[in-house]
Amino acid sequence: MTPGINPTLPTVTMDLTPHSFQKGPEREASFLEQIALDPQVPLLYQTQKGYSDLQSIVPTCLQQDPLGSQKMSKATILQKTIDYIQFLHKEKKKQEEELSTLRKEVLGLKIMKANYEQIVKAHQNNPHQGRDQVSDQMKFNVFQGIMDSLFESFNASISVTNFQELSACIFSWIEEHCKPQTLRDIVLGVLSHLNGQLY
Repeated sequence: MTPGINPTLPTVTMDLTPHSFQKGPEREASFLEQIALDPQVPLLYQTQKGYSDLQSIVPTCLQQDPLGSQKMSKATILQKTIDYIQFLHKEKKKQEEELSTLRKEVLGLKIMKANYEQIVKAHQNNPHQGRDQVSDQMKFNVFQGIMDSLFESFNASISVTNFQELSACIFSWIEEHCKPQTLRDIVLGVLSHLNGQLY
């Protein structure tokens, strides 16, 4: 074994005979044959093709750099690919959360629909429905009672320091005090109170 030579690496030989310096089609054909016989050439080609495919697929790799150079290093291509994959994972998680929220809203709407169907059915089964007319004053009293109850919670929850805080408080109040179940309880309370005054 020759000192300083790694036996695991292939030995590269160079043809230094006079005919190796010849030029023209014969020399070019011989060079192409050597490339075709080199087992590393297909691997290098596939690697380069892989980087080229990544650069053409990943949207961030298609953006022109500030210097206007069309040549992008392999390290940059890999980094942009990793960043884009992470971005897709975040977008997927966000969409899954939005889908979960929509499913909950659909479930809530189905529950509300079932409740209203029960209310309509109960009114239809009431034999005394439509016999007694409700006066406009009674309608106003019902409406006033509901609005008074809502205003109490509104006044206690809303801050008018500035418009931004006012907007935030209004949305928070709606989410907290204008839920279907909360409004239902308010209406039932008002009706019960007015019914007690009548009888």
